[in-house]
Amino acid sequence: MRALAHRVILAHGPARVLVIFASGALGALAMPPVGFWPALAASLSVAVWIVDGCAAGDRFRRLAATRRAAFAGWLWGFGYFVGGLWWIGAAFLVEADLFAWLMPFGILGLPAILAVFPAIGFALARALWSPGPARILALAFGLAASEWLRGHLFTGFPWNALGMAFGQGAWLMQSASVFGQHGLTLLVVAILAAPATIGTAEGPAGRWGAPALALLGLLSLAGLGAARIAGAPPAFVPGVNIRMVQPNLDQAAKFGGEEGGAVLQRYLDLSARGASPERPGLDGITHLVWPESAFPFLLHREPAALSRIADALPAGATLITGAARSERSPEGGIRYYNAIQVVGSDGGIAASYDKVHLVPFGEYVPAFLDAGLRALGLRQFVTIPGGFTPGDHRGSLAVPGIGPVAASICYEAIFPDEVLPAGARPVAIVNVTNDGWFGATAGPYQHFAQARLRAVERGLPLVRAANTGISAIVDPYGRASALLSLGQEGVLDGRLPAPLSATIFDRAGNSIFLAMCFTCFAIAVLGRRFQPPSPA
Repeated sequence: MRALAHRVILAHGPARVLVIFASGALGALAMPPVGFWPALAASLSVAVWIVDGCAAGDRFRRLAATRRAAFAGWLWGFGYFVGGLWWIGAAFLVEADLFAWLMPFGILGLPAILAVFPAIGFALARALWSPGPARILALAFGLAASEWLRGHLFTGFPWNALGMAFGQGAWLMQSASVFGQHGLTLLVVAILAAPATIGTAEGPAGRWGAPALALLGLLSLAGLGAARIAGAPPAFVPGVNIRMVQPNLDQAAKFGGEEGGAVLQRYLDLSARGASPERPGLDGITHLVWPESAFPFLLHREPAALSRIADALPAGATLITGAARSERSPEGGIRYYNAIQVVGSDGGIAASYDKVHLVPFGEYVPAFLDAGLRALGLRQFVTIPGGFTPGDHRGSLAVPGIGPVAASICYEAIFPDEVLPAGARPVAIVNVTNDGWFGATAGPYQHFAQARLRAVERGLPLVRAANTGISAIVDPYGRASALLSLGQEGVLDGRLPAPLSATIFDRAGNSIFLAMCFTCFAIAVLGRRFQPPSPA
């Protein structure tokens, strides 16, 4: 371990670049579907040694060391995001004649931009660096702060936050109910980077003190999580029986202009087929859920389609479905919204929620780029004239027979601070999505894992309907009581898990995370002030 640490610290030139990039890519194995978090422990330990290798003596050289750390952080982040987001390239093949040539820009360009945030994190850490174990908390502070920035700046993109390493296993994910995703990120770095001291510190206490504390912290998180689940038998909302439809429609076929009536009939046939031969039809089903953008037409403008849905629904049953909708703007034009609509057994649309947080370049093109891209013959992936318009509020979606639910569409589920609407606490989270853009890749698994963590953070059940998978009913502890796998056509029946009272994270928000950041910052400052300078 000591020899390995010194080789990394002293590496230079192309070998150093390769080590940094490879260590970042290794860390991506901690994300779904692999979920091997020890890989991130190795990655973050190497990150500590990399920052050690940026050391410099006098004040002016310390500024140069911070710049070197920033570049190292960019390389590390580039490897991490290429390793974790390569699947984005699949979206460019849906309409390959238009977008295939852009695939390298998606696979490499987005990671290159996102890598700016780890660069900031490494630079912050280097500015607080000291030769002792306090530097582990300096890195935890730097990367936690930069990950928070990544989730908020420029509309935010917190996909594969480092905290997701602990956001998958049943025991460890329970910590999200206290710390939230941002707090998990800080804990992940503080715990998983601690083994770096084994290769650099002097004496048994110096080498093993930080890893021992980290192991104690890890076991504590796992133990408390296990105890939380053990004392929580499944509980359900009485009188609510849900059926979700996963049609497994190919995204290219949808863009190929498949006839809307045939698509609707496919949904109706699947809905009536039932989850098993012993239970065909919709008898006993109170709520039917279809995924995002279920139809290649505007449902609210198709009374014949609404009539067919009404004929299929049992009396008093409700359909919750993704559906684009439109309305006339005050200027006289037409605005299009990506929506969830609630349809009653009378065929009327009882409620709608318009997606607020749209996907840049997927559902709209930022205004300052729109003209230039159109001059090149490019547009957003979704073929809506002018792109979608964002909704203007996050109000609850009123669902008969359930009550207020927190509605989220696709991408919105990755934002931990944007799940709950204003007003009364909802009974559940309803997430509809279409991951057909990404085929049988890692993307849908990562998306589902992030949506599931929202349930744990908020103590609310999650009902998630996806076009190609993964569809699931998840309880407030992150346990999937029913699930349809990626690429599987089918129907999922289940009861609605009962919500919990507000979690600590629900009540405190990010205040605990901010306190953790301040603590790490203070310890790092004290470590820098009172420990002797590094021989490097």
